Amino acid sequence: MIDVTHQISAVRRRLGTRMLEAGEARVSTISQTYDAPLEDVWDACTNPERIPRWFLPVTGDLREGGHYQLEGNAGGTITSCDPPTAFTATWEYGDNVSWIEVTLGAEPTGTRVELVHIAHIDDDLWAQFGPGATGVGWDMALLGLSEHLASGAAVDPAEVEAWSTSEEGRRFVELSSDRWRQASVEAGTDEAAAKAAADRTTAFYTGAGTPETGA
Repeated sequence: MIDVTHQISAVRRRLGTRMLEAGEARVSTISQTYDAPLEDVWDACTNPERIPRWFLPVTGDLREGGHYQLEGNAGGTITSCDPPTAFTATWEYGDNVSWIEVTLGAEPTGTRVELVHIAHIDDDLWAQFGPGATGVGWDMALLGLSEHLASGAAVDPAEVEAWSTSEEGRRFVELSSDRWRQASVEAGTDEAAAKAAADRTTAFYTGAGTPETGA
């Protein structure tokens, strides 16, 4: 049984911006500390045999300069790799190209994983869905990693599908959307606009498919 409230509360989320050559990009940061040693968490995040146990099947050359492809999701190029603490990669989904930065650090309570997603997002799309469009997906990824590190077991795609449509799964999406709404308001978004975007994102994830942004 997944403790949805505990998992949502264990994750930290914040928003910002970064100036790139093509202009200002939106930055979403999500992090969680796991009760597991650094080397084990690094292996879970980078070993092609373990990644499918908590995320998605992956193919490609998982080393600096190599190309990867997640089944049914994003692909890209690994632009840097510094084991066992950091890697960066492009995140290419359809015609959209963004970037991820993943860092790991040892803490007294375990290992902290932080993922930074940097993307040029159309203002209209951002106004419609807000940060939850990708943020809910990243929340689901951290949940999968949490379950895998705690049990060592691999996710069952059929069970994941059933859970995502269950009352518990819908509650997870609702809470995740709301936490990203809070992060959006803290970053300066009007409260009513942030709430409307979060509601639309929740509806996508729980009933009408997901926004075309990956993650």
